[in-house]
Amino acid sequence: MRASDTRRPLLPLFLLGGAVLFWGTSFVAMKTALDSFQPMTVVWLRMVVAAVAFAPFWHRLPKPDYRRGDWKVLALASLCIPCLYYLGEGFAVRFTTSSQAGVISAIVPLLVAGGAWLVLKERLTWRGAVAIALSLGGVAMLSLGGVAQESASNPLLGNLLELGAMFAAAGSMLSIKHLSARYDPWLLTGMQAVVGALFFAPLALGTPIVWAAATPVAWGCVVYLGIAVSLGSFGLYNSALRMMPASRAALSVNLVPAVALLSGWLIRGESLSWVQLLACAVIVGAVVFAETGSSAVPVEEPVA
Repeated sequence: MRASDTRRPLLPLFLLGGAVLFWGTSFVAMKTALDSFQPMTVVWLRMVVAAVAFAPFWHRLPKPDYRRGDWKVLALASLCIPCLYYLGEGFAVRFTTSSQAGVISAIVPLLVAGGAWLVLKERLTWRGAVAIALSLGGVAMLSLGGVAQESASNPLLGNLLELGAMFAAAGSMLSIKHLSARYDPWLLTGMQAVVGALFFAPLALGTPIVWAAATPVAWGCVVYLGIAVSLGSFGLYNSALRMMPASRAALSVNLVPAVALLSGWLIRGESLSWVQLLACAVIVGAVVFAETGSSAVPVEEPVA
């Protein structure tokens, strides 16, 4: 077996690792940006930053193999992300902590696995099923081990909004998977950024914007959200999604709560109990279990 063949299954794991790191830290960046901006202003600015950063490269990407009816799937993917996803998450992080919002994101693998089974006819391996069960147990530990936070004015509302955003994320992931064999993943990511910049402009400009009052840290978070998260994380994830089943790729999202909790604890001083630390270890262990062994990461060749 060639060395490139043995290394290839590791590529989607590295891509997913980068996506998880950016996603996990996005909650604390969003929370920090909201100290200076309104929710829709932050979302619009990050979309503008992402669209501007993407613009110089779009013409270098492979042209898509458009087929009749693709516009419906493209429209659904764009409606889910960025429109519904950022509407829910933009307000969710205002009412709950970045840590709790990150915890809610762990429901995505179940939503994607169910949708992939119904729509894409994918099978879920026994390792994946066990890993999902373990990770959900870890998520329960995270929730039960949490403590009251002054930065969470209405955690129930915030968590429900974040849950809605996760449904939208699952819808987008399944739509992108349907198109991934014929559309470059970075082209799809850039398209979503442009749609977001246009969609959120009226919502952002309709609210008071005090540019001078924003701190340099808040502006830095906006740039980070636009380039590293809106472009980087989704581009890396969409690239990995092209190489593996949607249900297995989505399992990596269970690492996001651990990253979100640790970053919220280290950067914003949000409380983290020993139970939550143990839960982070359970979640990480579940993902490692799913991604190792003989059934790990079956790589799919793109279908022309």
